[in-house]
Amino acid sequence: MLHDVKLALQFLTRLPIRTGDPAGMAAIARAAWAFPLAGLVVATAAGLTFLLADRIGLPPVLAAILALAASMVLTGALHEDGLADVFDALGGHAGRARALEIMRDSRIGTYGTLALLVTLALRAGALATLATPGCVALALLGAACLSRAAMAVTMALQHPARPDGLGAAAGRVTPARATLAIALASLCLVAAAGPAPALSTLAAAAGMLAIAMHWTHRRLGGFTGDTLGATQQLVETTCLLAAVAGQHMG
Repeated sequence: MLHDVKLALQFLTRLPIRTGDPAGMAAIARAAWAFPLAGLVVATAAGLTFLLADRIGLPPVLAAILALAASMVLTGALHEDGLADVFDALGGHAGRARALEIMRDSRIGTYGTLALLVTLALRAGALATLATPGCVALALLGAACLSRAAMAVTMALQHPARPDGLGAAAGRVTPARATLAIALASLCLVAAAGPAPALSTLAAAAGMLAIAMHWTHRRLGGFTGDTLGATQQLVETTCLLAAVAGQHMG
């Protein structure tokens, strides 16, 4: 289990972790249950950054931007890159083959730029609205864990969209490991927000995951490394917005 946690951290962050697993990328599917734990590490770094910014007197919006910057440094903006690639590929009317080709292009286009701007603005705005370091840390914890569990669920329910690339190399996740990922993320969410808010956030995240999976299945026929990153970003943004809505209603 510890080896799987190391694999998840190696795959989803820039932390200098070496596992030397002989299975290579194929081991990622085995370690998918630990994806939420990698999210926990990223959320901790972002939450501490927000706390530090708040302590030195920065306003919530600047603290929120710095918290997101910390998370991107820790992950190497891996998921943001996937989001931009997916929106560039699927934002227009390109067919499946052309869309997969666009996703391999390292350049960023209009759709990808707009997707990054909108999601970053929504995430920063949500954190700034939550304002207090405690509320921000709890929201980040739930969103980071649940959005990475969504990646495991996608890998369990969809086939790789092409015979090569990260999706094909990693393979499909077993239902048991995907269920464990959701259970871990749900426990973190309940611990962070409480049962009632956690239930509404889970519902919102499930809705966004369903939309993302339907969209990528219809246009691509399955998942790629980029669609996993895009799914993480969309679900995380949804969770943070749900946290703001829950605070307002509460």
